[in-house]
Amino acid sequence: METLTIKAAPEDAGQRLDKVLARAAPEMSRARFQGLIENGAVALNGLPLKNTSHKVKAEDVYTVTVPPAVEATPQAQDIALDVVYEDEHLLVINKAPGMVVHPAAGNHDGTLVNALLAHCGEGLSGIGGVKRPGIVHRLDKETSGLLVVAKNDKAHQGLSEQLAARTLKRTYQAIVWGGPSPRSGRIETQIGRSRTNRKKMAVLDGGGKEAVTNYDTVESFGLLASLVECRLHTGRTHQIRVHMAHIRHWIVGDPVYGRASARKFLTLQKADGRVADALLEFPRQALHAARLEFIHPISETKVSLKADLPEDMAALLKILRGKK
Repeated sequence: METLTIKAAPEDAGQRLDKVLARAAPEMSRARFQGLIENGAVALNGLPLKNTSHKVKAEDVYTVTVPPAVEATPQAQDIALDVVYEDEHLLVINKAPGMVVHPAAGNHDGTLVNALLAHCGEGLSGIGGVKRPGIVHRLDKETSGLLVVAKNDKAHQGLSEQLAARTLKRTYQAIVWGGPSPRSGRIETQIGRSRTNRKKMAVLDGGGKEAVTNYDTVESFGLLASLVECRLHTGRTHQIRVHMAHIRHWIVGDPVYGRASARKFLTLQKADGRVADALLEFPRQALHAARLEFIHPISETKVSLKADLPEDMAALLKILRGKK
C-alpha cells in the first residue's frame, strides 16, 4: 500500500481533480486516478471524494491511497519470445505467426499475454492497478512482426498517446496477388463492420471510421504477385487486409479477405506448378509488421526497430524469384 500526498498549486484552481492528480504524479495515468477516485481512495481533509470532475481549489491537500497491483487473471507461462528491445519501462517483441495476443474464448492460454507475464515477472508495476503488460496495439493471430508492450502506467499512457496522435509509425510487408497499378499509392476509405457479414470488416460508403494506408511496391513477380510495403496512417481492425482487397490485390493466404478465384487466375497466367502450389498453399495471410518507430515515453529518445521477414514469407519470395 502506497500513500501519496498531493498539494494543489495556484494554477490548479478550477481544474478537474483527476487531471490535477495525473499532472502531479505522471508515473500514473489519468484513467488510473479516475478509478482510485471512484473507489474512494482519494481524500480531501480526510473525507473521500468520488467525483472525478471535482473542481480543485488552490492549496487543497489530497491524500491518495494506492493499493498494490493485483495479480492478473491470465497465468504466467514460460513461452519463448523473440525480444527485439527491452528496458525497465517497455519491450518490443517480434511476434511469431500463430500466436494469439490476448486470452479469449478458445484461447485461454498460450497467448502473448501469458508469455509476457512470465517474461516480465516482477518487472510489471501494473497497468491500471493490475500486474499485466500494457498491449499498446495489436496484431492478428496469423500476422507476424513487431509489437510494443508497456510495463507500467506512464509508459502505456505515453505510447497510447503517440498511437492516437499517429506518431507511432508502423510499416508492414505483404505478399499480394498481382501487381498494383500505380505501384505506389494512398488508400483512403471508411472501414466498419460488413453489412452482410458482421464477422468481417469492410470498406463502407458511410458510417465507418476513417482509414488511410500508404503503399509502395517493393518487388514484382510478373503479373502473379508482388511484395509491397504498407504504412499505416490509421489503425483500424484488419485495415491492411481490407484495403489491399479493396484495390483487388488481396494478400496471399488470407483466409477471410483473400482472392476467391486464385486457382483460375494462376491458370490464366500459366504459372509454373511449383510457384502456383506455393501461392495456393501458403498457410496464413502473408503479412508482417516489419518496422516500428516511436519516441520512448520516458527517455524521449527515438526508437527505430526492424524485424526481418519470417521464414515462411522468405521461402515464398525465394520461390517467386525462381531460386532453387
